Amino acid sequence: MPPLRPPPPRLLLNNVSYMRNAQTVLRDINLSVHDGTTLVLTGANGSGKTTLLRMLAGFSRPSAGEILWNGHDITSPGVFQQYKLQLNWMSLKDAVKEKLTVLENVQWFELLEGKDDSRSGPAIQLMGLGRLMNEKARRMLSMG
Repeated sequence: MPPLRPPPPRLLLNNVSYMRNAQTVLRDINLSVHDGTTLVLTGANGSGKTTLLRMLAGFSRPSAGEILWNGHDITSPGVFQQYKLQLNWMSLKDAVKEKLTVLENVQWFELLEGKDDSRSGPAIQLMGLGRLMNEKARRMLSMG
């Protein structure tokens, strides 16, 4: 019996680049996301995190490369109609509760998804943000 091949990624970015005002914002991004995986996107302010997310949400198109969902280019009209039914977009201004601590913000979203919030602290530590865990989010999270 031949070995089972893993399923293809749900979302695949092939050499995705983005330019704004003749300036390269993202260059040759390659990424695959499989069902059941969690993706953590980190980087300095201005490094292109929001730009990448806006492309994944279909608000912007890549200057080069392709974004595939279930093997189909999301910029194709028929594909995008189905793709956007699978999306939820929450902007930073809606997401971060400024009066809560960094830890409380993460716990809030764990509870909203019906998950055990005891993983929140270790997850924050893993991202190297443990020293900020008990600080109010309005002063600690960059919003970009």
